[in-house]
Amino acid sequence: MTPLERNVNIGAVIVPFVAFLAAVPLLWNRLVGMTGLALFVVMYLSCALGITVGFHRLLTHGSFATHKPVQYVLAVLGSMAVQGPVIGWVADHRKHHAHTDEEGDPHSPHVGHGSGVRGMAAGLWHAHMGWLFTHQGRAEKARYARDLKKAGYARDLIEDAGMRLISRGFVPLVVTGLALPALAAWLLTGRLAGAATGLLWGGLVRIFFLHHVTWSINSVCHFFGRRRFDTDDHSTNVAWLAVPSLGEAWHHNHHAFPRSAIHGLRWYEVDPSGLLIRLLRRLGLAWNVVSITPERQRAKAVARPAR
Repeated sequence: MTPLERNVNIGAVIVPFVAFLAAVPLLWNRLVGMTGLALFVVMYLSCALGITVGFHRLLTHGSFATHKPVQYVLAVLGSMAVQGPVIGWVADHRKHHAHTDEEGDPHSPHVGHGSGVRGMAAGLWHAHMGWLFTHQGRAEKARYARDLKKAGYARDLIEDAGMRLISRGFVPLVVTGLALPALAAWLLTGRLAGAATGLLWGGLVRIFFLHHVTWSINSVCHFFGRRRFDTDDHSTNVAWLAVPSLGEAWHHNHHAFPRSAIHGLRWYEVDPSGLLIRLLRRLGLAWNVVSITPERQRAKAVARPAR
């Protein structure tokens, strides 16, 4: 990650938080119309799916295959979520899976933070957002290396000219993700005040919420929640976080079966991202969708003690 990209990422932590604080009294005093809220929902879902379906399930884990244009669209949407360039994001997440909750995991709440309440608090802070200031992007080795054989955790993306272009275009894509809701609101309302509302809710507040939902997968879903599979980490399923995370909060399921395209392995485990992948398959836009049979799930399940 370049210094400019890192500064944009740090700014994207601070500025949306300030915008959220400004937006609360506007919402409380009913000074926000349906246009701003609608743009918040549309931009949240679009960018979140860019992360969950694009960055995560497709590009990091290869949970399904699709056409190059679909890959690039998802990578662009994920970039507008302002969580770092696509190649760096994928490299960091692959490193997380290679060293989950062990030395080398870029955002584990369990490694090197001490014990007791203070250690727990330090670990949760690091996993949630502290790692952004110290570890983010370090897994992205040899990003522009001449010898691609020396590339690190994201060699396949480094070899893809389109992905390199999208990754290098991170800053312009961040600006685009802010400009789009502002422009849409201006066209819908015909007022500059409307454009400001679109920028606030469809841009900055959307980034704030999506950031903290995503970061909660790193922190909350490695500390609190339920487990049912035999894994060598502290990953958990957190049901209340499943809807805002679009299914990513079935995180223990994911660590048990990292390549599964569907994280909600039971019928009642809501997984909107998995539903989108199923829809893409029906439309002929996704294939080789990885699924986990009930037999594999039972084989990996932790045996319950006899009564």
